[in-house]
Amino acid sequence: MVNFGFAYAWGMAQSNLHGLAAAGVSVWSDQISREMLDSGELERRIVEDAVSGVTSNPSIFEAAIVNATDYDDELNSLLDAGTGAEDIVKTLMAADLNRACDLLLDVYRATDGTDGFVSVEVSPTLANDTDASIAEARDWAKQISKPNLLIKVPATPEGIPAIEKLIGEGISINITLIFSLERYREVMNAYISGLETFAAAGGDISKVASVASFFVSRVDSEVDGRLEELGSDEALELRGKTAVANARAAFGDYLDVFTSDRFKELESKGARRQKPLWASTSTKNPDYDDLLYVESLVAPGTVNTMPLGTIDAYQDHGSPDPQPFTPQDIEVARVDLARLQTIGVDYADVVQTLEDEGVEKFSASWQGLLDKVQGS
Repeated sequence: MVNFGFAYAWGMAQSNLHGLAAAGVSVWSDQISREMLDSGELERRIVEDAVSGVTSNPSIFEAAIVNATDYDDELNSLLDAGTGAEDIVKTLMAADLNRACDLLLDVYRATDGTDGFVSVEVSPTLANDTDASIAEARDWAKQISKPNLLIKVPATPEGIPAIEKLIGEGISINITLIFSLERYREVMNAYISGLETFAAAGGDISKVASVASFFVSRVDSEVDGRLEELGSDEALELRGKTAVANARAAFGDYLDVFTSDRFKELESKGARRQKPLWASTSTKNPDYDDLLYVESLVAPGTVNTMPLGTIDAYQDHGSPDPQPFTPQDIEVARVDLARLQTIGVDYADVVQTLEDEGVEKFSASWQGLLDKVQGS
């Protein structure tokens, strides 16, 4: 574990990223690999870059396992033993994630269990299967029995009841692939309903954690193309605004839900708010500021999970004293989203397209990883 002796202290900015953390934004790395662990890079980033969490997904592990030699000995040993491809991949992932959990355990303890998490994703091929998602999430919770593990379940229609069931069993969940405000409200309701079930069964709801991963940059990538097809001055003026508007509007919904009487009753029993997490925050359009989806989404009690390149960029030239967006900014965001519909961009179709593409992309990465391991 990292004994950083509060060199990490949130209240005293020592770097640009420590300033971001002091503003209430948890800085998480969106990747993990054996090389990051063996070289001490993750440990260094926890101390120097205020990194307080790690997420992973099938695409990240596909790149880590297939494109490196760090796993070769263990991979070959498992292959020689006749282990199946999926079990091999999960064994390799579990080894890395266990080590990451241990490295971040000091952060978890120092923040009283509100930060310091590591995420592992259920197979994306199960995104449309509620029961199978529940079963695999339970298996991950048993395999990596660490208090700072989050299990990622996608916010598909079939994922929502799985999320509620798992929270109701006291399993901490990272809800991923959220694009839609309507779906986000379903996610928050599933979390609260799950807490109510767990509390009614005598569970300690203070031990249950959750984040809701709202994907950001992909929204602009999809919407900007549609705006350019429309080509009007009003349409073109909205380019590069939808992703931030969508996230800010989501934060407004978060404030409404987690200050409600319904949640306050749970909070009085120790329940934790489900933190909004901004995912996919690297800038895809080179014409946009490379920190657009970080500096525009500063809000206390949120998480921003970034690629290492974005973490390095913020450390290099991000604001050491970033200012949170305001309630007025949230209202402007809602107006911008309404304008989209007015000029002919179908928001419901945008978010459904992105959800479908997200599941397809992660499923393809997962299957590609299994195929490559099997062919090793």
